[in-house]
Amino acid sequence: MYEVLKTILVEDLQLSDVDVRPDVDREGAGLDSLAMVELSMILSKRLRIEISDDELMGASTVADIVRLMEERSPRA
Repeated sequence: MYEVLKTILVEDLQLSDVDVRPDVDREGAGLDSLAMVELSMILSKRLRIEISDDELMGASTVADIVRLMEERSPRA
């Protein structure tokens, strides 16, 4: 699931692939509040994973976002 998230962050949200690592916090990865809203919409439309932007803002690191994705994934 991490690779799926990284692809979205780099290709869709235009973040630096060097900055997107599991241990990096949201700000370090370049995820501001607008990016979180966009990510929430992409996850919903493309992967059918419903995570609100507020919930994403509560995630401290990229790994925390991955955990939310795994918990909410319809395939789980």
